Amino acid sequence: MALLVQKFGGTSVGTPDRMRAVADHVTRTVRRGDQVVVVISAMGKETDDLLRMAREVSNTRPGREMDMLVTAGERKATALLCMAIADLGVEAESFTGSQAGFLTDATHTNAKIIDVQPDRIRASLAAGRVPVVGGAQGQSAQRNVTFLGRGGSDTTAVALAHALGADSCELYTDVPGVFTSDPRIVTDARKMEHITFDELLEMTANGCPKPAMRSVEFARTHGVELHVRSAFTWESGTVVTKESTMEQAIVSAVVHDADEAKVTIGGVADRPGVAAHVFRALADADINVDLIVQNTSDQGVTDISFTVPHGDLDNAVAICEVAGAEVGFTRVTAEPAIARVSVVGAGMKSHPGVAATVFETLAANDINIEMIATSAIRVSCVVAESDIERAVVALHDAFGLADGPVYVD
Repeated sequence: MALLVQKFGGTSVGTPDRMRAVADHVTRTVRRGDQVVVVISAMGKETDDLLRMAREVSNTRPGREMDMLVTAGERKATALLCMAIADLGVEAESFTGSQAGFLTDATHTNAKIIDVQPDRIRASLAAGRVPVVGGAQGQSAQRNVTFLGRGGSDTTAVALAHALGADSCELYTDVPGVFTSDPRIVTDARKMEHITFDELLEMTANGCPKPAMRSVEFARTHGVELHVRSAFTWESGTVVTKESTMEQAIVSAVVHDADEAKVTIGGVADRPGVAAHVFRALADADINVDLIVQNTSDQGVTDISFTVPHGDLDNAVAICEVAGAEVGFTRVTAEPAIARVSVVGAGMKSHPGVAATVFETLAANDINIEMIATSAIRVSCVVAESDIERAVVALHDAFGLADGPVYVD
């Protein structure tokens, strides 16, 4: 008997028919002899609808009340799924995040998990029932409802799988697995059977939308095996595990992120502390800075460019303008129409030439590179937003990903 945590996203349970299909899948899993814990998101676009209504009724939107509002969607979905499962002759019980034992910090709208104490979930399993847990929610030490943020249901599922010692955590989505690139752009993108945590973490950090990056981080840290698969076909998906002794693909995937903007501060005095002052101010405003490039100093001054999410661009520019007045750089410019393309593969750390192939491919397609960043298993380039789709297709072709991975010798 295996213990499985099965998480279903909003599109997977977006209609009554979809809810019944999920209930059927869960009960089939139980009847083959396995124990199942279900984590569920709000139905369809309900979270978006709740956020829209909040904007329509309030300009203030206190964090505590936003969390109470947004988590209502998951609570409704848990009850409905339990009813659908009961119709198929299997007992099920719904649980909020706090009832399931999720303790978080007090940060509203984007809380972090501190501990999971799933005693009631264990008791439900021992009684032969299927626990159905509302995703992306918990309770703070102040006994307030908290929301884990977008993608939080994935993190709920992984954290629960770890706390229960589950054999696997299955993340059911509207796609059949993790692909070598975005199949909406690359028509011959291939579903991967296996991928390492490190590779998937790089992919989610650089534009791959599913699963949520926080869940991959948690799974890697705690060794929770993931299986990313479709709730519409039920076929086997992509298994995510620790690095193994098997051969490693030189390049596994090409991902992109169009939610990028570039900020450049010019005439920066080349002395200790100036960059620290700027980036501390950005960090204090909770702005996530990604790629950073500093030019060579010329006559004691330099330029620094960095990327931020599109939604933070105006705030980042304003903060830099204030910092410029304080430490003396001369200009701040913004470039919103950029995007990032990244090549990811665990085997590239021991295989030379990947970066050269990336640069040659982009040059051959007349695509200018504005910024470059690398890690042991990733090469990222910032290009014009208008060039991003051509860049993704060209790199996917250059590394032959449609035909299958090329392995390290």
